[in-house]
Amino acid sequence: MEKFGASFLIAGVVTFFLGFFLQGAMPVMTLSSLPTQTIEEVAQDVSPHFVQLASDYPEEFKKYFGEPNPESFAKALDMGRDWYIAEACWHCHSQFVRPVSNEDLRFGKVSTADEYQNELHLPQLFGTRRVGPDLSRLAGKYSNDWHAAHLYKPTSVVPYSVMPEYPWYFDENKRPNERGLALIAYLQWLGSWVDEDGGGAQ
Repeated sequence: MEKFGASFLIAGVVTFFLGFFLQGAMPVMTLSSLPTQTIEEVAQDVSPHFVQLASDYPEEFKKYFGEPNPESFAKALDMGRDWYIAEACWHCHSQFVRPVSNEDLRFGKVSTADEYQNELHLPQLFGTRRVGPDLSRLAGKYSNDWHAAHLYKPTSVVPYSVMPEYPWYFDENKRPNERGLALIAYLQWLGSWVDEDGGGAQ
C-alpha cells in the first residue's frame, strides 16, 4: 500500500507542476514577447467624442483636463479605466463579444485578440455576465450627454435599468466632475478602433 501511496503522491506532484507549466508559465512566456501599446500610444488618436466632451462641458473640461490633446486624452483614459474597475462595472458588463448566442448580432463583430494588446485592457475585463449589455462596441452609440444622464440616474434614459446611480461623479450643479468626465471618455473610447464595415454597437 505504501508503494501505491508513494506512486500516487509522485504522480500528483508531477501532474501539478506539468499543469502549472502548461497553463501558467507557457502562456506568460509566449504572450510576454507580443508588443503591447501604452496608454500614451493609444491616446495619440484623440477621439472625436473627447473633443466633443470639451465642447459639452467647457468649464469642467478646462478645469480638469485643459485642452483636448493626446496628453489630456491619455490622462482621461487612464483615470476612466481605473474608476471603471473601482466601481466594479465589469461585474455586470462584459467587454468581450463571444461567438455564441448571436452576440455579434447584438453587440457587433466577435472580439479578436489584437483588440486587447494595449495597457487599457490590462487587467482583462472580459467579464462573464450579461446583467447589462456588452460594452466593447460602445463608442459613438450614445452621446456624451446620454452617458452623463445614465451615470447620474440610469432610469432617466433606460427605464428598466437595474444599474445603481453614481451621483459622486457630478458636482453640486449636477455637472460631471473630473471622475465623471474621465469615465465618459473611457466609455466612448471602447470600440472606437472598429471600422464601420467591421461591426459596431448595435
